[in-house]
Amino acid sequence: MSKKRLLAIIVWFVTLAATGAIADVTHTTLDAANRGAAEQRDAEEAVTRRLLDQLRNIKIPLSQAVVIAEHLHDGSRTADISLEISGPPVYRVRTVKNERIWENVIDANTGSVTEKEISSSLRELDHEDQGNIIALKSVELELSDAVRIAEKAAEGSALAGGLKKQDGKTNFVVVVASGDRLKEVMLEPPKVERQGSARH
Repeated sequence: MSKKRLLAIIVWFVTLAATGAIADVTHTTLDAANRGAAEQRDAEEAVTRRLLDQLRNIKIPLSQAVVIAEHLHDGSRTADISLEISGPPVYRVRTVKNERIWENVIDANTGSVTEKEISSSLRELDHEDQGNIIALKSVELELSDAVRIAEKAAEGSALAGGLKKQDGKTNFVVVVASGDRLKEVMLEPPKVERQGSARH
């Protein structure tokens, strides 16, 4: 899962804030740059507070949204999921089976699918997303298991998660709301054993 997709829950704010900060900082004094950075931090904290408030009120946890999405296509696995709060809270979920990828939007309060499903083939994805989805075939752990482990480790509720391949390593990355903070938990899943390797 690409970093931009994993952090979709806050990317709409960060993009706007960063664009403004770059324009201001380029030709201004250090004081203005510091003021811009402080304003950006304050705005990010406000978004985090809003996100945490929304999370406390939703009825469908992320792990249940994973189950709902996987039941839409028997035998599919969840590649990534994120909570979005730009309107009514929804989960955006991508599931995969063989070479097909489905993207669904699931209402975080009712569990119903709220938008038309988007279906595509693996070849239509960008190189990074292709790599992450192909890597999913090589791991035994399901995203739902990774979410459960991350929530226990960080003592909170998951907002987003997916598989990320980076520097030759494949990890599940799960964003968890814990208290008044967001934590990113990385888990290295066990690899699927190849049939010949067990004989040595």
